[in-house]
Amino acid sequence: MSEITLIATCAMGLEAIVAREVRDLGYDRVTVENGRVTFVGDELAICRTNLWLRTADRILIKMGQFKALTFDELFEGTKALPWSDWIPEDGEFPAEGRSHKSQLSSVPACQGIVKKAVVEHMKQRYSTEWFRETGGRYVMEVALLNDIATLTLDTTGPSLHKRGYRKLITEAPLKETMAAALVLLSRWRAERPLYDPFCGSGTIPIEAAMIGWNLAPGLRRSFAAEAWPAVPEALWAEAREEAFDLVRDDVPLEIVGSDIDSAAIDVALAAAKAAGLAKELSLQVLPVAKARPRGDYGCVITNPPYGERLGDRDEVEKVLRQLGSITARLPTWSTFILNPNKQVEHYMGRPADKKRKLFNGRIECQLYQYYAAGGLYGWRDNPNKSKSPES
Repeated sequence: MSEITLIATCAMGLEAIVAREVRDLGYDRVTVENGRVTFVGDELAICRTNLWLRTADRILIKMGQFKALTFDELFEGTKALPWSDWIPEDGEFPAEGRSHKSQLSSVPACQGIVKKAVVEHMKQRYSTEWFRETGGRYVMEVALLNDIATLTLDTTGPSLHKRGYRKLITEAPLKETMAAALVLLSRWRAERPLYDPFCGSGTIPIEAAMIGWNLAPGLRRSFAAEAWPAVPEALWAEAREEAFDLVRDDVPLEIVGSDIDSAAIDVALAAAKAAGLAKELSLQVLPVAKARPRGDYGCVITNPPYGERLGDRDEVEKVLRQLGSITARLPTWSTFILNPNKQVEHYMGRPADKKRKLFNGRIECQLYQYYAAGGLYGWRDNPNKSKSPES
């Protein structure tokens, strides 16, 4: 297999988590940039990273990078790249693009130049003047930043947050990738209880259960590169077999989600069933004021309503104060709250132990992190638990 430079794209603020996931898969030649993690792998890495990365959006093949101040430079640089190593004669190869702080600012024009350049490259390779484009889909992207053009091929297709279990959505749903990021940042482990008192469509509990059982998030979906001759079917089979072998579905889980909206809980129950986790999760209609998490050394992970899109500000203040009262009675629990409201600490009645800026879609939020007495999970009171690493 050949050495390939790959890019895992992600939401701003999640780069370090994606990089950790990539390294955990065994790929240690990693470079972290804004909104992307570049690493070196092979054809099998395309399969494994698409199946396993919980917090990335897409896996791209980096075809090349060069300076492009003119359309001629963009055309010649693109034409020189090895497109025919990946795209067969019948491949469909649409061009997408974006430009920021670059002289070539017209995205439609850049897309047209890239398409024309790749066609010229393909004509030389396949000795034909016309391409049917009836085969697999190879989405090319030209990204211009400070006059540097980066050309990529998308191996993923629909974004990785589309796991395949959520057929219905609620208003203002949390993406699966962000929900998984919150669980990973909490350092929650399957032997501990987890509670989400604003679970909505159940994304945080479902993603937590998948992490607890070590279920690869891409097992229930397909990917664009599965139709590519350059990534043999045998490699996808190998990657999926590895993923199935690593499932730990004998681990008991204590994961609870609740929400005041009965329609949202109906959606959550349907999603849990589609994910094969309906029997492992407790999802119930319940106002936050009546939430009573059980057990010790647990974790509250939640994305309360923001006010701008759901409910009004007075109601948001009320439920956040109620959440603060509940978590104050849980000295061995840690709490993680994703919210854009700058008054969260005031409503919770205490400053967060740590804050981390994250973007939920285009909304800038803070992840407010409240640790249990004695550390992230009460290490001083629970010496038999392993020490928490940096989160």
